[in-house]
This record gives sequence, structure tokens and C-alpha cells, in this order.
Amino acid sequence: MKFIVLTLLLAAQLLLAPQAHANPAQAIKQVMKNQQDAWNKGDLKAFMAGYWHSDKLRFASGNSYRHGWQTTLDNYIKGYPDRATMGQLTFDIIEIENLSEDVALVFGHWQLAREKDLPQGLFTLVFRKINGQWLITRDHTSSAK
Repeated sequence: MKFIVLTLLLAAQLLLAPQAHANPAQAIKQVMKNQQDAWNKGDLKAFMAGYWHSDKLRFASGNSYRHGWQTTLDNYIKGYPDRATMGQLTFDIIEIENLSEDVALVFGHWQLAREKDLPQGLFTLVFRKINGQWLITRDHTSSAK
């Protein structure tokens, strides 16, 4: 009887454990899919859920960089004030490299399909597992001319 109870407790613990044993690449791809879906619905706050909500978040693009989750959101709102400007976002993840159990480097291509143009570029993201969630802590995004 003790063996059965012990087995059930162990099974429950494994089933209820947070994503500690989840495949990091799958979890990161899901974060980016959620971001893509949020962007394409015009929901920048939901898009920002994939970023570390910290003043230490770093975002670099063009010839500038900024720190902070709120600063990054404010910049997105300024740069993409309406649905037409936002277009339809597509991410193409080229490579995910696990640097440790809780840090991954993600390299890929982004594209916005808009009525009058098709901006696109590359990104390099540092994801960290923070409190059981994979979040972007560093974002370096470039655009093609």
C-alpha cells in the first residue's frame, strides 16, 4: 500500500511540476507565436508579454538602444500607432541555441506585410527562464533597406 501511495505521489509531482523539464525550444517558439498572434490582432500589450517586465530589459534597433519594458512598449506605440502601420507580422526562427538550462539565444527573420510595403529584417534575442517563464531580456532587431 505504501508503494502505491508513493508511486501516485511521484506521478502527481511529475505531472504538476512547472515547465522545468519542458523543451526550451518549444516553449520559446510558443512565446514567439503568442507575440506574433498578439501583434496581428493589434494588441501591443499582449505582444509585450513575451518580454521581461523589468527596467533591465534592453532593446536595440537602428542606431539606438533603450532600457525598460515600459520604454519599449511606449516606443512600439509611437512607431506603430495603428493597424495599418502594424501590418501582419511573421517570424521565421532560424536557430535556437541553448546556452544553459535557463538561457537561450534566438536568431531569426521578421517581416511585416503592409498595404504599401514589406519591411523586414533580422533579430537576435536572449531568452531567460525567469520564474518558470521564458522571456526576452535582450532584443537586437535590424531592418533591411
